[in-house]
Amino acid sequence: MTTVIAFIIIFGALVFFHEAGHFYFAKRAGILVREFAIGFGPKVLSFRKNETLYTIRLLPIGGYVRMAGEDQEMVELKAGQRVGLLFNENEEVNKIVINGKSRFSDIRTIEVEESDLDHKLIIKGYEEGDEDETLKTFSVTKDAVIVEDRVETQIAPWDRQFASKSLGHRAMTIFAGPMMNFVLAIVIFTILAIIQGVPVNDPVLGKLTSDGAAKQAGLHEGDTIISIDGSEISSWEDIVEVIQKHPGEELMFTIERNNQTKDIAVTPKAEKDGNKEIGRIGVNNPVQKSPLKVATYGVEQTYQWTIEIFRMLGKLVTGQFSIDMLSGPVGIYKSTEVVAKSGITFLMKWAALLSINLGIMNLLPIPALDGGRLLFFGVEALRGKPIDRQKEGMVHFIGFMLLMLLMIIVTWNDIQRFFL
Repeated sequence: MTTVIAFIIIFGALVFFHEAGHFYFAKRAGILVREFAIGFGPKVLSFRKNETLYTIRLLPIGGYVRMAGEDQEMVELKAGQRVGLLFNENEEVNKIVINGKSRFSDIRTIEVEESDLDHKLIIKGYEEGDEDETLKTFSVTKDAVIVEDRVETQIAPWDRQFASKSLGHRAMTIFAGPMMNFVLAIVIFTILAIIQGVPVNDPVLGKLTSDGAAKQAGLHEGDTIISIDGSEISSWEDIVEVIQKHPGEELMFTIERNNQTKDIAVTPKAEKDGNKEIGRIGVNNPVQKSPLKVATYGVEQTYQWTIEIFRMLGKLVTGQFSIDMLSGPVGIYKSTEVVAKSGITFLMKWAALLSINLGIMNLLPIPALDGGRLLFFGVEALRGKPIDRQKEGMVHFIGFMLLMLLMIIVTWNDIQRFFL
């Protein structure tokens, strides 16, 4: 149950912050956001607030912000079609009823002659019961809704649609999703620095675990390591490297404590790390809580892990990293299960790393991902005009199908790895 809760919280937070970036900058640009969704597939929970429907969906494989103008925008009112109109106090149309007109007592039915719900915001038609059969023009409010099968959908005039905005606004709206994942990682790492302090690379022992080999041998927190088995030690990384290479072997630590030098024998305990054994003595990295260090730690860690993830992506491209080593939702769930057993701080760091991964993956220039859309914006900037929307849509659709195929393969590999 702990793993399920941890996975839901982490997945929800990562997707929420990502989609919140899209949502915030879309709203700032004046774009009508139709839906803010966590997950894909059938709706589990939903509620509407103002213009937007907020949903939680069944499949935990991402989320989306559906903006006006990204899909075919609205039911088209065709000449000869009979629709019902409801009006506000200014005699402007605020509801267009496609069917089920009998549910409204004050409705006025017209036969549509012509309509423009994008630019002019008018409907022209002949009103039922008008003996003169005069062609009338009805003004439509900018936030009018179309009612079909009892579902209300707000119209989106051209200035509320995604495509109507400047290239800069559109690019920022798309880039904001991955950007917020990096921001979330910075925030998490900063909180960890406030709680734990900032790790330093000095050759000094941090806190000792009660059952570790270091405490049992007589080492103390704050001891400075001068050498191990005669090898000079100048950093914390040197200490870790030597200890990990000698599981189960007695090592002679030369330390400085209270301005005195001592020799203490320590035997690292052998522990499994993947497919190999490494040595551990139960000592934590030394830390400091300098306000300046704490303030910069989040940015530094996010930058360093970003570089590391790009390095791993480079190995994937060059064939040094197999697709079988990738993980999908199942693999992430199992890893979360392992990390959750180590405590909340390890879980927080895991969430930060996943957030960086999500940000980077979405920025890759792959159709259907944010990076693919940004690539099309770059081409538009060079051409001076956008690429045909149908052609771009087809590219993104193919990309989405290929991504789903990859997700299925990766998930099957996870299932085989962990359950079969």
